[in-house]
Amino acid sequence: MVILNQTDVTPASFILNGIPGLEDMHMWISFPFCSMYVVAMVGNCGLLYLICYEDSLHRSMYYFLAMLSLTDLVMCSSTIPKALCIFWFHLKEIRFEECLVQMFFIHTFTGMESGVLMLMALDRYVAICYPLGYSTILTNPVIAKVGLATFLRAVLLIIPLIFFTRRLPYCKGNIIHHTYCDQLSVAKLSCGNIKANVIYGLMAALLIGGFDILCITISYTMILRAVINLSSADAQQKAFSTCTAHICAIVFSYSPAFFCFFFNRFGSHAIPPSCHIIVANIYLLLPPTMNPIVYGVKTKQIRDCIIKIFSGSKNIKSHSI
Repeated sequence: MVILNQTDVTPASFILNGIPGLEDMHMWISFPFCSMYVVAMVGNCGLLYLICYEDSLHRSMYYFLAMLSLTDLVMCSSTIPKALCIFWFHLKEIRFEECLVQMFFIHTFTGMESGVLMLMALDRYVAICYPLGYSTILTNPVIAKVGLATFLRAVLLIIPLIFFTRRLPYCKGNIIHHTYCDQLSVAKLSCGNIKANVIYGLMAALLIGGFDILCITISYTMILRAVINLSSADAQQKAFSTCTAHICAIVFSYSPAFFCFFFNRFGSHAIPPSCHIIVANIYLLLPPTMNPIVYGVKTKQIRDCIIKIFSGSKNIKSHSI
């Protein structure tokens, strides 16, 4: 009996095949992807600049928003540049180790995104239900600790998943029908037992996404009760308005995530793979693109800071003339 060494069935590289069935449209598909990526980079870098340099934004709500922007930047930058290389230059090869690194960043920072949205829901709960103690409860050390804990939770839960994928023997070819190294897409190329990958992946998704959604639901239930008990309609509207941008961020983040989750486990035969891959990319690209826009439009303090910067530059220009 011949015993295969794992290194003999570990490919040196994979081929990312892009969007199967739509190869002729890759160039056209690349334009909205590229446009959204540019908006995401500019918008999130702009938010980080505002939060860093504007003293009026040095509050817990905006520190959490800065965490969200950093997470969004890493999340979309982990996939879109490689996808554009596939679409534009047909550079489809990715080394095995690079594939695992990309997989780690994707899954870690999607988990981080979920965690930050949960922290922002708790922030809104404290701000509305305990307004007098808001600044004493959410101090800078507390914000740093919960942010670090959220990041470590994602890292510690994803590392075993990468290890399970690394140990698999791969003898079903090296072509991945995707634009990036998704864990299940890579594991399906294995001729070994991937049950551990599937079970642990599901458990990690429940521990991160399930726990965060539960906390968000409880937070907004308590917020709703507190707002309903307010005597003034203006006070109710003002309280709700502070949550609007965050609710939009939740919708943009979790809607495509739910689609990808249920497709991978229940609907792989009912929906074309090309549709799944497009939504999987939107899942990583839509929140980074829309979050800066939503917070810039819906948050008065950020709007005021943007107006202040642009009006200041115009005043400087007119003064010099």
